[in-house]
Amino acid sequence: MKKNLTIIAFILTSLGLFAQSNMRINNWTESTYYLSPASVTDNCMAEFTMSGRKQWLNFPGSPTTMFATATTYIKKYKSQVGIKVMQDKAGYTLGTDIDLTYAYAMWLNRDWRLHMGIAASFQSLSYDMNKVVLPTAYDPTAFSKLINESNFNSDLGVELASERWRFGAASQNLLSLFNNINNQFTSTNLIYGTYRQNTKNFINMGAGILGVQYGNLYQMEVNVMSYFNASKETNKFQIGAFYRTRKEIGALVGIDLSNTLHLSYSYDYNIGGIGRSSVGTNEIMIIYRPRKNSGCIMCDY
Repeated sequence: MKKNLTIIAFILTSLGLFAQSNMRINNWTESTYYLSPASVTDNCMAEFTMSGRKQWLNFPGSPTTMFATATTYIKKYKSQVGIKVMQDKAGYTLGTDIDLTYAYAMWLNRDWRLHMGIAASFQSLSYDMNKVVLPTAYDPTAFSKLINESNFNSDLGVELASERWRFGAASQNLLSLFNNINNQFTSTNLIYGTYRQNTKNFINMGAGILGVQYGNLYQMEVNVMSYFNASKETNKFQIGAFYRTRKEIGALVGIDLSNTLHLSYSYDYNIGGIGRSSVGTNEIMIIYRPRKNSGCIMCDY
């Protein structure tokens, strides 16, 4: 009974926290498309990714998040179209977000591009009533809050990119600013920057910084990576670490399974209060980038 009451308390609390939950991957520097519809890939005409994240292992009702993305670049129109699907399960709640995106790449000079992107989103929040456990057989107050919802939303983004640098800003869930019904997906603002060496040296370095504001919460993340190259185009493997406020540290590893397939894994641990009841968070991501026959997008100027 005590365990059931603990789970109930967590889940009812999570209803209030869900609106302030911003779902994203640890290894976002590998694909900033997860952050912004304006992110256009540098070295391939298409990109497909899948990732899964199990948060706070051993914590009752902890979130499980799945992502999938697909993008393709249309050289004739200097445009990228894509789709991003997210599903997040926490306790008996299930949130789904499906984004259709469009981005336009404007060349400023031979080194820099300006990307502008927009996304139209379908979002839903539902509940598995079979998993709801209450102290009494029927609680009208509790069940009145468990109403399935679905709404539309929108994202905007802008990005400045070169061969080594990438700077971006994005606003997610813009319509949530004006529609209280849609508050399970809170309006979120992000700014980010990444750097990655691209030399023939065996070891290249990379780094990323990300700032996030959602609701009245602010978060900052910094990561550093080392890339061990088989060639300028192919990384044999990579290893890195990150720190995320508040009190979250993690490690990242990745390996190229082939010239087109990349696999990465990350582990993060909360050294605050959650860490007392959890053994950390595991995340895995796979990226498929079909090769372009003639050069890269950066060479299309």
